[in-house]
Amino acid sequence: MVKFPEADARMFRNKFVCRRCKSVIRAPSRKIADKQIKCRKCAGKKFKPKRKK
Repeated sequence: MVKFPEADARMFRNKFVCRRCKSVIRAPSRKIADKQIKCRKCAGKKFKPKRKK
């Protein structure tokens, strides 16, 4: 899908999707794993990485 690494990093690096409300948040993966980040919309703490189609 992506032709060059800069675009791949811009679209997928450090982007996570809330499992409850499906909003996208950009945060460091270490903070996501430690549950330090919460969703702006629903205050959930469960995230998954953005899917590459």
